[in-house]
Amino acid sequence: MKRVLALVLALALAAIAPVAFADSVTLKTVSTFAGTDAAAADYVSLLEAWEKETGNHVEDASATSDEAWKTGVLNDFAAGNEPDVLFYFAKTADSAPILDKVVPISEINAAYPDLKLPENVNIAEADGVVYAIPVRAFWEGLFVNKDLFEQNGLELPTDWAKLEAAVKKFNEAGVIPIAVSFADVPHYITEFAIIASGTPEAHKARPATLSEVPQSWVDGMTLLNTLYKMGAFAKDASATTNEVTSQLFRDKKAAMQLDGSWFANSIAESSWETTTVVPFPAYAADAEPTAFIGGVSMGFYLSRKAWDDPAKRDAAVSLLAYLTTGDNAVRLGGFSFGGS
Repeated sequence: MKRVLALVLALALAAIAPVAFADSVTLKTVSTFAGTDAAAADYVSLLEAWEKETGNHVEDASATSDEAWKTGVLNDFAAGNEPDVLFYFAKTADSAPILDKVVPISEINAAYPDLKLPENVNIAEADGVVYAIPVRAFWEGLFVNKDLFEQNGLELPTDWAKLEAAVKKFNEAGVIPIAVSFADVPHYITEFAIIASGTPEAHKARPATLSEVPQSWVDGMTLLNTLYKMGAFAKDASATTNEVTSQLFRDKKAAMQLDGSWFANSIAESSWETTTVVPFPAYAADAEPTAFIGGVSMGFYLSRKAWDDPAKRDAAVSLLAYLTTGDNAVRLGGFSFGGS
């Protein structure tokens, strides 16, 4: 009886711990847990711990997300050089090109029922299938250096008139009003310009033809031109990088920046008291003045290439489960910003 109980206990422990494999394999991974991301160090630590516990190896190519990074991931998939496990966008135009080269979570659960990997319907694609496992929700808004507003006698940009006044005053004071790079990360300000120009319903539209594009989308592009002519952006906004412009905001050389919760995690604790996040002001009469963007936009995928490789499948599934369940998923979902 003791031997039977010992066997049952061993099997139970094996079900929740990484498995040591007879033959060591090397897996390729890609994620955005890099740079100033609050969970970057945890991600590296988790990969190292999994390597130690399983005897396998990981070649990680994580980097901060920008247009070049996204293009690189898509190019690797197109060339058949995709990573085995990756953290990437979901339920967007960015994920559509890779869906035939990644494995649905339901298929993994069917083959490995003991894992019970989470299938979050909020990250299901247009076909209703869940391909990714999210570990972090997100929000986006207008980051504001409150101290710069106070020093220049300005009210926070809670409506369009106050935003225009701030742009004018900061230009006079030699401060960049809104930090942005149109060269590699233009999408936040583009999306919020659309939100400021119409209803939330129009923003959520997914036009299939040019004739279906909402007028607020066109108005949003006009609004960007208006902001440019007002001097809202640095003169080199079309040539600089997001890394440079973000540092300008953190160094108090720019007053505002449209970005998300991942950017918040890069703000030093010493600046928390002087940093706040507000909605981007509404421009059109039918726009929602308190609109933020939020939800789940990224998750961990398992590539079909790894799944179809008998030498890699078990290891790849093990790593996917290790990163997306239990306390490890909580660590990767960490959020450190303490601003208002």
